[in-house]
Amino acid sequence: MVQFDMPLEDLKKYRPERFEEKDFDDFWERTIVQSKGFFQQPVVERVDFHLDNLETFDVTFSGYKGQRIKAWLILPKFRTDRLPCVVEFIGYGGGRGFPFDWLTWSAAGYAHFVMDTRGQGSNWMKGDTPDCEDYPSDPQYPGFVTKGIMNPETFYYKRVFVDAFMAVEAVSSLEQIDPQMIVCRGTSQGGGIALAVSALSPRIKALLCKVPFLCHYRRAIQITDSMPYAEITRYCKIHADRIETVFKTLSYFDGVNFAVRAKCPALFSVALMDDICPPSTVFAAYNYYAGRKDIRIYPYDGHDGGGSLHTLEELKFMKTLIATR
Repeated sequence: MVQFDMPLEDLKKYRPERFEEKDFDDFWERTIVQSKGFFQQPVVERVDFHLDNLETFDVTFSGYKGQRIKAWLILPKFRTDRLPCVVEFIGYGGGRGFPFDWLTWSAAGYAHFVMDTRGQGSNWMKGDTPDCEDYPSDPQYPGFVTKGIMNPETFYYKRVFVDAFMAVEAVSSLEQIDPQMIVCRGTSQGGGIALAVSALSPRIKALLCKVPFLCHYRRAIQITDSMPYAEITRYCKIHADRIETVFKTLSYFDGVNFAVRAKCPALFSVALMDDICPPSTVFAAYNYYAGRKDIRIYPYDGHDGGGSLHTLEELKFMKTLIATR
């Protein structure tokens, strides 16, 4: 892979025209109010994965329409007070796996809450949460990005974003967690979900957004034929009479539109050889982001988004955040 997108100097200034429906805020305000009505205290059950310096819990919480969503809560065993918590959202196709797949943040002394993604977890890490649907679905291209895409009310990511919002509500109610220090984090799809939640939830104190997916859809499908954005391309090829409806729905779920509404401090990453989440789509969200922000640029990385080096940057960001709270 080579650097195929705009020159870096152009990317740093890239602020494309935004497309959003007039009822964007009403749609999400109504959705969140309805979602809060389904809140129930999460069920937290201790599980043993032979991690002697950690405590691990299987959590079930109320997501979209009260549907039961799974998560892991991973805590350092030796702690004296409530902990800052990193709420993790997972990349496309992956599920929550096992607690030993997620050791970085608890090893650094934080609580780590890993939300399972409904209907996913059969690709690269196992999942445990079905996508409970109570309505018929239109045809879709295999995958998730076009599931229910004819209407924002039925679109798959409405359920996922609500699940993520409710995950933050669940975390804030747990006795082990400092509700004043909840940070959301994700890579790729997880980054796009985290970006949306940082705009929707006032509880979020910071955002760690690594090569986010679900941003600037029109640009994405014009310059990459990699999955998952190519699912939209192929859907539009088959359903050419529905293209404008597709993009109308997607506008309610575009990270660029959430970015202008997010105010918490944020650290982004972008990779200039990323053909899955092209650099211009990441910079579009970053350049519109309304809060205090920084970005790490990796010129020769692909969708790893800086890999372990960026994890180090996130750990340093968190330490600074805690020190200056």
